[in-house]
Amino acid sequence: MRYWRGEQGFIGMSGNHFIESLVTRVDGLSDYQLFGRVTKILGLLVEVGGVERELSIGDRCNLMPRGADVIPCEVVGFREGRALVMPFKPLDRVGLGCRVEVAQAQAAVFPDESWLGRVINAMGEPLDGKGPLLSGSMPMPLRNKPPAAHDRKRFGDKLDLGIRALNSFLSTCRGQRMGIFSGSGVGKSILMSMLARYTAADVSVIGLIGERGREVKEFLEEDLGPEGLKKSVVIISTSDESALMRRQGAYMTLAVAEYFRDRNRQVLCMMDSITRFAMAQREIGLSAGEPPTSKGYPPTTFSELARLLERAGPGTKTTGDITAFFSVLVEGDDHNEPIADAVRGIIDGHVVLDRAISDRGRYPAINVLKSISRSMPRCLTPQQAELVRIGREVMSTYEDMAELIRLGAYRRGSDAKVDMAIDIYPQLEQFLAQKPDEKMGLDAGYAQLAQILGVNVKK
Repeated sequence: MRYWRGEQGFIGMSGNHFIESLVTRVDGLSDYQLFGRVTKILGLLVEVGGVERELSIGDRCNLMPRGADVIPCEVVGFREGRALVMPFKPLDRVGLGCRVEVAQAQAAVFPDESWLGRVINAMGEPLDGKGPLLSGSMPMPLRNKPPAAHDRKRFGDKLDLGIRALNSFLSTCRGQRMGIFSGSGVGKSILMSMLARYTAADVSVIGLIGERGREVKEFLEEDLGPEGLKKSVVIISTSDESALMRRQGAYMTLAVAEYFRDRNRQVLCMMDSITRFAMAQREIGLSAGEPPTSKGYPPTTFSELARLLERAGPGTKTTGDITAFFSVLVEGDDHNEPIADAVRGIIDGHVVLDRAISDRGRYPAINVLKSISRSMPRCLTPQQAELVRIGREVMSTYEDMAELIRLGAYRRGSDAKVDMAIDIYPQLEQFLAQKPDEKMGLDAGYAQLAQILGVNVKK
């Protein structure tokens, strides 16, 4: 076993694997090194002079403080003939005149199959204390371009998610991108952990972006558990880290998912939350001098959102796909705020978690009538589509008459559909509820729903 020290620390590998990786990295190096100097520090922005003509937006450089570890930085803009860079770490012991080294290697990560079951940070460094990460031979750019639209495959078959409400009323196809729209404390983390444990996908890639530090271990040990972790890669960037680290956590999540997709795996990619990615981009954009637009978000926030979300979806030449669930933290339960609107316009459906439903104790608190899956019309059989239609009609009829029913103002016999809804609705509510340790497959879910509605359905 040999060890090579790179951006991700000491990386163990052997034989040809080591040589291929080393050749790939050496090919990206230059035969000379460029250095600049810190000329000004403005909050989180560092102004660098002397190398501005050698840099472009997104390039990396290393800031060398006095008597401290190197601080990786990224170029976010230019002002008055100087490069503006933002650090990935705190600017401790940084002052005027500190040397800045221009990094020659591209911003990329080298994933490997052995990453399954591991927990890493936004820089691709291990956080789980299980030793160094094996490095793959092929680089995956952190800011990869989405696949060309005309080269992409169409949606695949239905993907079994193991959750009744999603499988039956919000059927999701392989390569589909869904949003989980929720206020704080409504149960989106538990829903995502259930998806990771029960999905029929080969690999789960989970990005916790801007997560509370105290909740990370709870999510890994209780919500996800050993069963979910063994086929997952978890990327963590907590709320106390810099905006660049939080944004890079999202890029790292998609890069790892693309690696497994390109190896013909069915990947379930989950990110909690895309809102915190947008907030990190807002912080970066405003610091670089961009004008604020909708609710203080600069224009690059919405363009970066589209670039990130479009990276998920069906593959091109491989048989692998990235089926994605992106959680959207709606502020004050306002589902029409700018980020929610922008995400909803890009993805292929949305799952709405309703606080009123969680308040009455039904989990997952999915509001089926406000949620939609755009792939459903194509992926259901005629019998399944009729079953879903009847179920939605029953729930809609009951919700429309709920106030009168609760007040006792409705008289049984006035409307046959309302009478049916009153009889069936409690069973539908029980059907939509599911314990975190309970799993149900596609066929079993349709069979149970058919039994509740009294409809015969063929597979």
